[in-house]
Amino acid sequence: MKRRFFLGAGIAGISTSVLASCTVSSNPNEEKGNTMKSGNIIHQVYFWLKEGITAEEEKDFLEFFKILKTVPGIQSFTTGKPAGTNPRSVVDNSFSYSITVVFEELADINVYETHPIHTEAAAKYSKYWTKVQVRDTEVLDI
Repeated sequence: MKRRFFLGAGIAGISTSVLASCTVSSNPNEEKGNTMKSGNIIHQVYFWLKEGITAEEEKDFLEFFKILKTVPGIQSFTTGKPAGTNPRSVVDNSFSYSITVVFEELADINVYETHPIHTEAAAKYSKYWTKVQVRDTEVLDI
């Protein structure tokens, strides 16, 4: 009987702790963990690497992203590879790597595009890719 009481008290304590840690936000973007706001610029770049590059060359290519992260004005910088999602006609997983860079406003991406760190790194590492596609998006408040 004492054991049953102990387990019940433990479960009640856990439930209380879990409920106490839950908060409700009045901002729908906060609820989803979205920290972007209207006017932010999302800069997505897709890279197709040359066929037959070595593992060492690919490792060197990834240094490119580390350098790009140092350009002033970047709010966030994420590097990725194609996800193993189900094949569909609207999905293009043919790229090798992608980056997603978020800027506070249009002026910041304008600095990024012409900044010497960016242009010099692109010139140095372009030997590794055959194709690059850029998609820039301005976040809307809908």
